[in-house]
Amino acid sequence: MLSVTALRRWMFWLALIGFIAWDFAASAPVNLRLEPPIFAAGSGLPTSGGHCARPK
Repeated sequence: MLSVTALRRWMFWLALIGFIAWDFAASAPVNLRLEPPIFAAGSGLPTSGGHCARPK
């Protein structure tokens, strides 16, 4: 027989795995070619947000 703590632990992991499976099935695939670069330093690309993107 499972203890209450072990049962809650199993319910948590089943819910988490179920949510991830639902999210993966319901979401559109990510097109990595359209994603902005993680690091744009030195690439010549302009910044797209934050205080440093404001015209001076």
